[in-house]
Amino acid sequence: MMDCIPVLEGKVALVSYIASIFSFLALDASSYNPWVAALFLLLLLLLGLLPLPQLRQVAMVTLISCGLGLLFGVGLLLLARSETLPFLGIYVMALSFFHFSEYFLTATYNPTSLTLHSFLLDHSPEYAVAALASWLEFGVELWLFPGLKTSHPYFSLLGALMVAGGELLRKLAMTQAKSNFTHTVMYEKRVSHTLVTSGVYGWFRHPSYVGWFWWSVGTQVLLCNPVCLVAYALASWKFFSERTYNEEQYLIHFFGQEYVYYKRRVWSGLPFIRGFPLEEIKVMFPASDLDVGSEGGK
Repeated sequence: MMDCIPVLEGKVALVSYIASIFSFLALDASSYNPWVAALFLLLLLLLGLLPLPQLRQVAMVTLISCGLGLLFGVGLLLLARSETLPFLGIYVMALSFFHFSEYFLTATYNPTSLTLHSFLLDHSPEYAVAALASWLEFGVELWLFPGLKTSHPYFSLLGALMVAGGELLRKLAMTQAKSNFTHTVMYEKRVSHTLVTSGVYGWFRHPSYVGWFWWSVGTQVLLCNPVCLVAYALASWKFFSERTYNEEQYLIHFFGQEYVYYKRRVWSGLPFIRGFPLEEIKVMFPASDLDVGSEGGK
């Protein structure tokens, strides 16, 4: 059970996240002075700028977790009070929880790779542009075509289910892989690195990518963003196609025949994505004696 206990930063993140959600809801329900919360967040920011590495790390984790918790609180209020845009509240809550849980599960199962980047808030410039584009499309279409956002509750409900299912699958993948899960492609095999083939990894070779793919597309279904729905689907497909191709080269190098057998038996889980084709193994690894056989996984 010890490997399921988060390190200090994970505990701080969890307490900060939950406390900020309840604080925000209490603030909304009372006449509590909002400047108190603002000064607290400012203090955390100043602590994060001090030249004391551990204190700075904890302060920044607290600051980010509080910010994500406040965002979740905003989403909860939108869901509870908005008669026209309750699904916007679900989107805000989903976005908040996704980024918080990425950090918390890393702190719990793979603390050696834990950094502030584990929140994935700075995943890539493309990720930031995609998020901004979806918010812009939602705002413009809400202004010009309000019926597009308010007249299709079943479409938004489908998106909410896609988001929830994708999130659940990704988090199951993280918890079942434990220390074998990282947010980046590993170029060198760690001593403790093992190939996980059970649980959700018995369904898909890349369950965390499958979950993130459907979560990403689902957010745009949820928001009724037709333009970004197509753009997200295409961009996500391209990203994961390239990612799995590169990642599986290293997995074959790390685990050899064991991974080849696994790849032949279990499909990637991503639509029309094969990963690294088995027929290219002899080209990439000419000195290997791997039995590639025929590829059963898609």
